[in-house]
Amino acid sequence: MKIVYGALWVLATLAAYLLLWPVAIEPLAWQPSPLAASTPNDKLRGIQRIEPSLTGFAGPEGIALDAQGRVYAGLSDGQLLRFTADFSGCTLLDNTGGRPLGLAVAADGSLLIADARKGLMGLSANGELRALSDAADGSRFGFTDDVDVTHDGRRVYFTDASSRFGYGHHMDDLLEHGRSGRLLRYDFETAATQTLLQNRPFANGIALGPDEAYLLFAETWEYRVTRYWLSGDKAGQTDTFTDNLPGFPDNLSFNGRDRFWVALYSPRDAMLDQFLPTPWLRKIVARLPEALRPKPAKVAHVVGLDLDGHIVADLQYAGADAYGFITSVEERDGWLIFGSLSNTALGRIRLEDALATGPGKAPQAPLHPGCDAG
Repeated sequence: MKIVYGALWVLATLAAYLLLWPVAIEPLAWQPSPLAASTPNDKLRGIQRIEPSLTGFAGPEGIALDAQGRVYAGLSDGQLLRFTADFSGCTLLDNTGGRPLGLAVAADGSLLIADARKGLMGLSANGELRALSDAADGSRFGFTDDVDVTHDGRRVYFTDASSRFGYGHHMDDLLEHGRSGRLLRYDFETAATQTLLQNRPFANGIALGPDEAYLLFAETWEYRVTRYWLSGDKAGQTDTFTDNLPGFPDNLSFNGRDRFWVALYSPRDAMLDQFLPTPWLRKIVARLPEALRPKPAKVAHVVGLDLDGHIVADLQYAGADAYGFITSVEERDGWLIFGSLSNTALGRIRLEDALATGPGKAPQAPLHPGCDAG
């Protein structure tokens, strides 16, 4: 009987812990739309890895391109790198001392940086790194995420994903499904930062659209890309650009002509979708040890959207050797270039290969560019 009583006591203690132990999250109920059926493919099987000869190269989450075709990346240890257009070499530009996530290059060659820990930063063309903004309307940034800059270089648009949970705690924000993200604007002429929108569900990637009439930003936890109008009769208004995506949208980019690219960090999880309408179930998940919590599936996945928000390219690969987790994608000169939150390489694939009919091609041999100090 002692064994039975002991087992019952353990079970009762475990049940009490799972049901009653205090947690940091305050879950909000949300009902996702049923996921539309999609056909898996291996179009991104052929991603070529770019592995620089640099100690500590990891997590090139956000990437950006300049007018010369050079590629910029920010790493998990704060380093900022610039690669030659052909990836034959790279230069270490500086280190933010934080975690650079989103990058954008202005027309004058300066680099804008959304640093999750430091806020909005700028690296001038002559190499001067400085903080630009870390708060707006009396509220400090909690998770500065992505950034884009106007062609005239005056205004910078960026996102603060969460004021509740900082970098490294995004899973808590997901389980809470809160709406503490913001869309912001920084003006170089006035050095003022303005909150354009608030109460957004993990405001993430951002991209200015044609003629800068509007911008798009990802609302990751609700599988949506939202449009914010900057000019015309709709200025200051929002509408849904695309919804019910098959995964969690991360960084966005515009190819300057006819297509937006959306990096999908991982596929939607059927169990999570079932939990989202029921806050107390998500509290139970939050009480589980990290090792027992659901993990995102590592699938290489990006989608291309036309200017009306329709998916016109759905590129995937779910093999064990998939390049992931993809958090950014840029189109340049017939290539798609990829960044990742945790990978130890950049990636690229010829666009014509990714869009070709038939099975995806095998990847080319990795590139190993050397890096030098700026």
